[in-house]
Amino acid sequence: MEGQKLLINGKRLRETLEKFAEFGKTENNGVSRLSLTEEDRMAREYLRESCEELGLSVTYDDLGNMYATLEGTEGGPPILIGSHLDSVKRGGRFDGVLGVAAGLEVVRTIVENDLKPRFPIIIVNFTNEEGARFEPSMMASGILSGKFDKEVMFQKKDVNGITFGEALKKIGYDGEESERLKEGKAFLELHIEQGPILELESISIGIVGCVVGMVCYEWTIKGEADHAGTTPMTMRKDALFTANDIITAIREQLGELDAELVYTMGRMNVHPNIHTVIPDSVIFSLEARHKDPAVMAKVEEVIKQVHESFSGHDCKVEINKLWGRDTVMFDDKLCDTLEKAAQTLGVSSKQMVSGAGHDAQFIASYIPTAMVFVPSENGKSHTEVEQTSWEECENGVNVLLEAVMELQAN
Repeated sequence: MEGQKLLINGKRLRETLEKFAEFGKTENNGVSRLSLTEEDRMAREYLRESCEELGLSVTYDDLGNMYATLEGTEGGPPILIGSHLDSVKRGGRFDGVLGVAAGLEVVRTIVENDLKPRFPIIIVNFTNEEGARFEPSMMASGILSGKFDKEVMFQKKDVNGITFGEALKKIGYDGEESERLKEGKAFLELHIEQGPILELESISIGIVGCVVGMVCYEWTIKGEADHAGTTPMTMRKDALFTANDIITAIREQLGELDAELVYTMGRMNVHPNIHTVIPDSVIFSLEARHKDPAVMAKVEEVIKQVHESFSGHDCKVEINKLWGRDTVMFDDKLCDTLEKAAQTLGVSSKQMVSGAGHDAQFIASYIPTAMVFVPSENGKSHTEVEQTSWEECENGVNVLLEAVMELQAN
């Protein structure tokens, strides 16, 4: 395969993405395709049929992960390309599915040119990346990499009380553990950026060097409920006032740490949430992300210091660390290969980090891994208005194809 310079069929890629978008299509041209639903099953079936038409063998493991294999002449560890087909509720048409469609289009291009790869190429669809129906996110890749326990994950329930294991069996994708992904020469994941950087800088390709470290805490403030009109201000134990003071303190201190640090209080529950009653309980989340472990260590120091400073107040304040993830560095050689591919094709590129989590960060623990980003218009994702131009999608897949050709030659 050495010396071949190929380009994908952009029209066919667009048609593939538009077909996937029919499964769970919303009124506003978005997608609701939660993991292991009927919509997910239909998307899986379309992927399976498309791969079998190419002569690929399609298998799935006990987690529902799908693997479509184009055999290589020399065998050995495969080159893997993929992402996920599930979406968030009322999400977009590109998040996840672009990476799966990319694998399909790369293989289609190789097959139609009657090229015989040295190493197998496998298109991968990971189950439940979003965690929108069954928490946590990246569940199946997390089990594969030993981050999560299968038995615990299979008992996770959706809002209707259906377990992950039950839902997987219902759609008919409960395969065998022996089919799990065990090794690879490389794993490449193409994804929309889900942020504004590439568009702002008019750059087509992001070469992702790492997924940043993350931490999430839950704060619980306990006060006392009283009448909003008759209780003097000096006698109140208002949980929401205390929560507001804590959030202000956190913002002031975290804001001084590093310009690239991002942090969010994304979830808040106030009880009893009645306008005539002083709140007696507030629970809110605090999530922070940064690539430097030293900065993340300082974040946790701030959290503990703020907690201690409010421990003697009228309200009781508790913190609970829900989860933390270390920064995951991707394979330097693969990143170089992707950068070289972009240069060969004459498309602009830059090195960057991912502030969002992806299956690639778990797979990287046992297979050399790298990611490619393409621009998101206005930085939008996880919303029906999510948009990436067809040209930028095509650029991203062509970079993957060029990288795969290079990996096949060496």
